[in-house]
Parts: sequence; structure tokens; C-alpha cells
Amino acid sequence: MSNLNVAPFVKWAGGKRQLLPQIKERMPEKYNRYFEPFVGGGAVLFELLPENALINDSNRALINVYTTICKEPEAFLKAMRKLDEEMWEDGKAYYYFLRECYNKKLMKSEYDIEQAALFVFMNKHCFNGLYRVNGKGLFNVPYNQSRRASVDEKLIRNVSKSLQGVIIMNGDFEDACANAAEGDFVFLDSPYAPLNPTSFESYTKEGFDIESHKRLARLYDDLTARGCYCMLTNHNTEFIKELYGNKGYKIDVVSVKRMINSDASNRVGEEVIICNYEKKAAVAR
Repeated sequence: MSNLNVAPFVKWAGGKRQLLPQIKERMPEKYNRYFEPFVGGGAVLFELLPENALINDSNRALINVYTTICKEPEAFLKAMRKLDEEMWEDGKAYYYFLRECYNKKLMKSEYDIEQAALFVFMNKHCFNGLYRVNGKGLFNVPYNQSRRASVDEKLIRNVSKSLQGVIIMNGDFEDACANAAEGDFVFLDSPYAPLNPTSFESYTKEGFDIESHKRLARLYDDLTARGCYCMLTNHNTEFIKELYGNKGYKIDVVSVKRMINSDASNRVGEEVIICNYEKKAAVAR
């Protein structure tokens, strides 16, 4: 699969495309299976194209898109073409009409091909590609004034090919790692810890609170004890350093551009890449 031209098919908050060089240079030399409990847009998955992989996300609507593209790419593309071709002259009104259709399917838990296509249309035509829901679990991101095509059909077909044989789960991150064993590589890109320690906000209805981060840190320790290679990314905050510091883990600080931030002055920041193994080759800081 290494010759496939594959990339994320959605924009995702906290996506790791800009960190791919730093992530790849810190990868273990060899590993058995690949686990990604917070797959999001899949930037790392589609860059590595591992032979034996398990991916997971708590966002059921997102995982429905992965499953649909994997199993029924042509039906998905047909649904996408229909949405794009039927766009009204008033793009804004069309977007809000489709957003209402999407939310009705969410309320009915209708996770099908149409819902997958609506998800991607929303992602491509909403503000900053942000996935955000209100207290009722309904998608509420405004229109971005775009009329561009929602997908690259060749890319979707390549993504479908790359997902063949990949185990796709929708559930808790601990469940996704239940079978991870010695020699497996686990890439953990959880929702960010807040830069402001007094406010825990999340892009998803389920939320990822302080206890979730503590539980993830315990899982990281457990995976380490199992002999797994673990790499974790997050904001460079005191809270994260408290969770992972003083345990012998290698913590590298890297600079990033934060694309989803209304305040341009806050678009440059620092993240950490935390590994429980040492690469033989020296890594430039």
C-alpha cells in the first residue's frame, strides 16, 4: 500500500499533518501492529499506511464515514456528487438546509451512506472544518461561504483501498488498546488539554475532561508495562508535564501553528511529543 497517494479526507481540529516529519523521525525502528485510539482525520495513519492496524474514535459519525468509505466507496461518491451538484444558488441557505438534515439523522442515530456524505459536506463547507456540537449533540458550526467540490474522488478511492484490512472501532480509547501487546506501536493523539487550566472545553459532546486525561496517562503507563511502543502528543502544559514527567519518558517540545483559533496571536504555540522508548539515532530538538 506504500505507493498509494493517500491523505486525510476531512479537516480535523488538532490534526497532525504539520507534525508528520517530527512524528516520523521519532517512530520506533520496527513494530508489530499499529494502534490509533483517537484517529480523527487520520493524518498519521494515511502517512504511515501500516500493514496491520486498528483505528478508533469516540465520534460515531466520523467512524461511520471511515466505515462507509472503506466498504462502499462508490456509493459514498455518488452521494457526494449529488450533494455538490444540487447546491442552490444561495449556498448559505443550502448549507443550513443540509445541516438540519444532518442533525435529524444524528437525532435518529441513522449512521448510513447519506449521513457519511452529509458529514463530509458539512466539514468542507463549515467554518474552519471544525466539528462542534451543542448541548443536545447537534452540529452547529456556521457556513464558510465555500462552493468548492467536497471530495477528490481519486483520493477517496485510494483511502478506501488503504482501509482494507484495517480494524475500525467506535468506542473508548481503553477498549481500543485492550489487545495491544509487546512490540506493538500505539499513537495517542487525544483531545488537547486546555492552555488555560481553569477551563476544560471539548470539540465533542462526550467531552474529554481532567479525569479522562488522567485515565489516558494510566493507560500509557499500562501500555509501557506491556512492552508497547507509545507516542503521545498534546499541548505543552504544566498539567501534561505533571501526568507524564518524572517517569523516564522522553518529552520533546515542538513548535506548531494552531490553525483553528480566532485570535491570530494565539496561532503559534508548543506541543509535546512523549515517547516511552529511545531512538538509536539522535533526534534534533
